Amino acid sequence: MLFKQHILDGIAGGRITAAFRCWRKPTVKSGGTLHTAVGLLAIDEVAAIAPESLKLADAKAAGFADLAALRADLAAQRQGQLYRIRFRLFGADPRIALRQHAQLTPDQLATLLAKLARLDKAGAWTRATLQAIAKHEGRRAGDLADLLGRDKAWLKLHIRKLKNLGLTESLGTGYRISPRGKAVLKSIPH
Repeated sequence: MLFKQHILDGIAGGRITAAFRCWRKPTVKSGGTLHTAVGLLAIDEVAAIAPESLKLADAKAAGFADLAALRADLAAQRQGQLYRIRFRLFGADPRIALRQHAQLTPDQLATLLAKLARLDKAGAWTRATLQAIAKHEGRRAGDLADLLGRDKAWLKLHIRKLKNLGLTESLGTGYRISPRGKAVLKSIPH
């Protein structure tokens, strides 16, 4: 689930506590969490609802001025069941602290290398991707995909896997390798 910056600002300020999405099936679940640029969200509820049940309070909770603006946003989404997602800011994104943790014990390094090896089982990509990000800091996903001979959507999904391990971080445009990622990259077998 992605949010525009003004919505993220509202979430951070506690003014926005809900979102509405049309999905074939939900991409988040009640009781789960979601990493965002403003921190970790606790997903309190994911409920299928009827569009005609929407109220002004729903629009306000999702950061819209009125019900018409919410309905216009929903009309621009893909077809599917309408879901109301209620959430709250749960805390800082743990990946931020993780990516600064570059002093790895031998066991921690072995665990990370094993995780990268599992990611590479369907075809080696982790080392080349980390190297490309390190060499081309701030490059957009499309540019990196071209450099690596990969599909942009595929690459973005896989960079997110590296980010979840604390090895990369997203910039306003593009990515950079984290201090933790630099430490791991030096240890990845050739």
